[in-house]
Amino acid sequence: MTNINEQYRILTAEILNNGKPKADRTGVGTLSKFGYTIEHDMRLGFPLLYTKKVSFKAAKVELMWILQGRTDLKYLEDNGVKYWRADYERSGRTDETLGPVYGKQWRNFNGIDQMYDLSLQLHNNPNSRRMVVSAWNPADMKDMALPPCHYGFQCYANNGKLDLIWQQRSVDVFLGLPYDIAMYGLLLELLAKGHNLKPGRLIGQLGDCHIYNNHIDQAKIIMYRDTEYSGYFCPTLQLDTIGVCINSQNEINIPSLDSMILHGYEHMGELKAPLNVGKK
Repeated sequence: MTNINEQYRILTAEILNNGKPKADRTGVGTLSKFGYTIEHDMRLGFPLLYTKKVSFKAAKVELMWILQGRTDLKYLEDNGVKYWRADYERSGRTDETLGPVYGKQWRNFNGIDQMYDLSLQLHNNPNSRRMVVSAWNPADMKDMALPPCHYGFQCYANNGKLDLIWQQRSVDVFLGLPYDIAMYGLLLELLAKGHNLKPGRLIGQLGDCHIYNNHIDQAKIIMYRDTEYSGYFCPTLQLDTIGVCINSQNEINIPSLDSMILHGYEHMGELKAPLNVGKK
């Protein structure tokens, strides 16, 4: 069974050892590797990394923000998630939204509620090979504070299990990826719960995987943390909700934040690094 903690540590080591220097829009510079796949077997527990402290609250707040179709900063910041403010200010927007980003595309892609269609297929035709949700809408790109980094995902139901694979064009491995893993892990759990399936494999297909030059020292600590024999284990997730599905009001059920509870999360310590924000 594949454990995301070991997969993450191996990816970090691969970039530090074999990544190539690459300039980027922030001006900081990176070590970069293009094309990588990570995987986690959900039977091992919830994929919140224990190689460093990761906020489960931030991951679930951002996912619920997206599932509600929201693009505003207020919901995020009212719930303690403030890291989007820098991209908003850099973008020059003045409406306190990030533009037509993830939530807009998942719930209203040119008039299509993709999450509703996905849930409908999981309920009526789980063998479908068309259970895809995309956030990459070229027509809206110019109005986004930042084009989507994780731009699409696909679900696969078979033998009572649900797998989820997501695609990501730009991967800030040290700061961003741990939250992306947790967010899609939570989405997989919620979709499985909503459609009476067991969560199976979580897979990430990653494009430009990079470690910023001012994150290298912190990333080296991750590389040398033993995940296999450390005595740490993935936490468990308690869902006091029907999950993400079409409810009796013929709407997508959006769980409350306090209906998703994590148990037994222990980690190897907090590692801080600066959030790099550059040109749009």
